[in-house]
Amino acid sequence: MKSFLFAIALPFIRSFRLFRPVQIKQKYMNQALSEVQRIEEKKSLKHLAKSFSTQSPFFNDKPFSYLEEIELRIESLTNLGEGVGRIDGWVVMVGGVIPGETIRAKIFKNHNNYSEAVLCEVLEPSEERVAPKCKLFGLCGGCQYQHMSLHSQRKWKRIQIEDVLGRIGGLKKIEVQPVIGTEDHYHYRSKITPHYDAPKKSAEGIIDNIGFKRKSFPIPFYGYNLTETKIGKIVDVPFCPIATREINEALPKVRNAAKENFLWKFQAESNTEIVKKRRKTKGATLLLRHTIEGIATDNKSIVTEKVKDLIFSFQAGEFFQNNPFVLPLMLDHVISQAKGKDGTKYLIDAYCGGGLFCLGASLSFEKCIGIEVSKAGIESAKSNAASNHLENCEFMCGNADSIFKNVDFDSKETAVIIDPPRKGCDESFLKQLFEYKPKRIVYVSCEPSTQARDTRDIVDAGYVVVDITPF
Repeated sequence: MKSFLFAIALPFIRSFRLFRPVQIKQKYMNQALSEVQRIEEKKSLKHLAKSFSTQSPFFNDKPFSYLEEIELRIESLTNLGEGVGRIDGWVVMVGGVIPGETIRAKIFKNHNNYSEAVLCEVLEPSEERVAPKCKLFGLCGGCQYQHMSLHSQRKWKRIQIEDVLGRIGGLKKIEVQPVIGTEDHYHYRSKITPHYDAPKKSAEGIIDNIGFKRKSFPIPFYGYNLTETKIGKIVDVPFCPIATREINEALPKVRNAAKENFLWKFQAESNTEIVKKRRKTKGATLLLRHTIEGIATDNKSIVTEKVKDLIFSFQAGEFFQNNPFVLPLMLDHVISQAKGKDGTKYLIDAYCGGGLFCLGASLSFEKCIGIEVSKAGIESAKSNAASNHLENCEFMCGNADSIFKNVDFDSKETAVIIDPPRKGCDESFLKQLFEYKPKRIVYVSCEPSTQARDTRDIVDAGYVVVDITPF
């Protein structure tokens, strides 16, 4: 029997995620995304800002008027962290709440089949409600779950995965294992990328805020005034509780350097056409990555990370798992599931990047092959294999149309690990995977909706799901 295993990794206190391949047809995207997700992706901040005005013709006043106050009992959570309640059958979505709570909220958006509201008061709080450690929670758009206990976060992650795999993947009566994690749910993130917008012309080169995008509507329950909303602006974040302490120590210096550098360039070029062009830009993104060498701020600098006994070198701006505390646990689980109880001999690490799974599994398999379409990724993986003195790992640059062409492993003795980007696997890759017919497939993902979509195809190809474990 061919087996298929999941390893789902979602750092739940913040909507940052793991993944990486290829284009998918629109019809599959439509199947994968719920209507709420599709509407969220299509929102225009300009249109959204206009809709917040009671005088705006863009506000649809059916079934609720603008900022109409309602009382609501929360029934469940979406995978975006929004609470779901109903009034006479009409769905209302509210952020910053927990299922089971009774709340008071105000409507700020009516859609065709649901409304959005903002939390004003918790009338009957859940026992799982906790005080957020971030002073900007309710305004900064980076975090959605800090008001929930760690136990509650993991409980709802499990429920949401079951829901999306059943609803999109067609997997009924499936068992999702308890979430594996650590107690490091603050100060765990080893990389952040704060943003800043270009200054207004009147600001004379002075950068205003450096941080993350504001919520579409601030939450009054956490002390924010609805009349002072600045839609689509950046929240100034001088300290981020989910970033490592070392990142927070470096953050003030990096922020000040960005402001001074921008101002210096503005003043130096104040009489040229260059500055006029700069004023029209959309700002920039900073990098702070916590590595063995310290805090890296240059995207192209070569840095190293240690995962268990292995050292990985890569460019600071490249993808690498950002939760170093849970990563070793996930790596062990993925390797264990790929090996199986019957002792699979060979491993293929598709979308291998710098070789994390391939190198990590080297001691458990006779031979491992990492496949990556990026030549830079392959060179990085080869270098990492050499520096770790691993001789049973081979890396090859695979053409998108012939991923497994040069693999000489017996497919009946081979496990394949796939760790694609958030958009999931494209049809071409899955077709080649099914033609190769590996003994086992382990699918690592941080986007359950596209994983669920691909799961339907994998199961239809004759595989049986034997394990689903969230991290």
